[in-house]
Amino acid sequence: MTQRHKFNGYICSPYLHDHNSIEQKDLWVKSKNIGEMYFVTATFSDNSQPYFSYATNHYILAQFKNHKKIVTDISKNLLDNPSFIFKMDNILFERQTTGKPNFISIYYLEYGDSHDDLTYVATHVARRDKVGYSGFGHMELFSSVAPKFTFPYSDNIVIMEVSSDKSHQSDNKYCEQTRLEICRKGVVMNNLVSFSILEKLK
Repeated sequence: MTQRHKFNGYICSPYLHDHNSIEQKDLWVKSKNIGEMYFVTATFSDNSQPYFSYATNHYILAQFKNHKKIVTDISKNLLDNPSFIFKMDNILFERQTTGKPNFISIYYLEYGDSHDDLTYVATHVARRDKVGYSGFGHMELFSSVAPKFTFPYSDNIVIMEVSSDKSHQSDNKYCEQTRLEICRKGVVMNNLVSFSILEKLK
């Protein structure tokens, strides 16, 4: 069983296999503000790609505890490729799961203001036993290159962390099934980006 640790969101920084990336990774390994940290592959959805044209494939994905500290940290090392902070505003649950964290899927709600809609999403996700950590939050983007278009749903983010010993493709189907079931109830929830965990770094 995997016990989740208290944290306030994820920082997602491009890993470009250069000096800056390696130095950033080493700093985060030593940082008390950083919890678990992973090397991941990112897959941006067709809907989100126009907004993040400078995005790359490989990232360092790390849990952070203090939001202000991580914003200060990432602002000192802006790259052309965007970094993302997914800040949890309302944690739905953290629970023990079978298997290890393997896949993290980030969604956005096109209409995120309805209390009934949020309650339905929360209730449905809570029934999915592979999801060990989930919540509602917002996204912040950090880049030295201003995006051509502003992503309009940054404040309506839904985060699902899946633990399993199966393939990333299997976990992606599991998340997509969850999304489709929610959409059938009239709640428009779309995929933003999915992270396949390749290696645990901390």
